[in-house]
Amino acid sequence: MKEDDQEEVPMVPPRADLPEGVTNYVTPAGMEELQAEKRTLMEERESLDSNDENERRVALNHINAKLRLLENRIASARVVEPGDQAPGVIRFGATVKLRNVALDKVQTFQIVGVDEANISRGKIAFTSPVARALINKKAGERAILKRGGEELVFEVLEVSYA
Repeated sequence: MKEDDQEEVPMVPPRADLPEGVTNYVTPAGMEELQAEKRTLMEERESLDSNDENERRVALNHINAKLRLLENRIASARVVEPGDQAPGVIRFGATVKLRNVALDKVQTFQIVGVDEANISRGKIAFTSPVARALINKKAGERAILKRGGEELVFEVLEVSYA
């Protein structure tokens, strides 16, 4: 067997970090995003077009590797309906309006699954330090996040479930 005949192992970036042993919670919207991503990858795989057979095989291996990671994530997902959560208490799926006490800055975040987290869209993973500090809090309570030698204090202004 020649060295050129060796199948190239595709370099696929890992999915968002989900610590070992932690349940893969997702919102219904997050599950739909995962399913849509799977459909897109499958369509991409079906429409692969290349005159170079080696190039096509490498692209196919890359897509299949991404699909395997995605399918594992979907299989482990546990969908949580935000509306089923206790009203007024911060849990998975909650949209939380907070005030950073030191900066007097108001921010709104939704606590979501690791794959759907996107800070620019106001979505933070339930595994993030901020989300962990907020879990079980209610409007009017404060959450303290210890970061390095400092404490960030957040006042919970509102808790809702869409």
